[in-house]
Amino acid sequence: MSETYELKAETRDRVGKGSSRELRRNGLIPAVIYGDKQPPLSIALSTKDVTMKIHAGGFMTTVATIDVNGEKIRVLPKDYQLDPVRDFTMHVDFLRVSKGSQVSVQVPVHFENEEKSPGLKQGGALNIVRHEVELNVSADNIPESLTVDLTGLKIGDTVHISNVKLPAGATPVIADRDFTVATITGRTQEAEPTEEAEGGEEEA
Repeated sequence: MSETYELKAETRDRVGKGSSRELRRNGLIPAVIYGDKQPPLSIALSTKDVTMKIHAGGFMTTVATIDVNGEKIRVLPKDYQLDPVRDFTMHVDFLRVSKGSQVSVQVPVHFENEEKSPGLKQGGALNIVRHEVELNVSADNIPESLTVDLTGLKIGDTVHISNVKLPAGATPVIADRDFTVATITGRTQEAEPTEEAEGGEEEA
């Protein structure tokens, strides 16, 4: 789990597009804290502070503390919106989490030991089916990533979710099947047209 951090915020009395535009002009981002059977809380955060955390990585898998006018609230970022043109943070949604809260989180999948895969050494390709896996997990035990070891995998081998080590107590949100995370594929389909082309040149 990534190291936690704290952000300072102030409550928002007014909501709506006009209010949000005014906040952004003043270097602030509108945000909402919801969940834990409490009414939503509209807040404003520093654009600079939030953007730094997003670009640092692990933003969506790290529990944070938001200091709202002196009240400390533990949260997990659930969504954020960027301006499609300027890559500017527009809005953030946070979920309240308490000790032992169970949350669903998209966790990135990383692959290691590609050089130890016979299939890849023979010219095969790593076909990643899922770059992220959604897990049900304790808010205090969210992994930064899941790791898939490619050691020994041959062309035609498949990595299922059952082959991936998950944190204690974590379960995939998709629970009705042992879904595929990645496969090692061959390059035969790419080679065939090349051979045909070479044959055509010889006939000519």
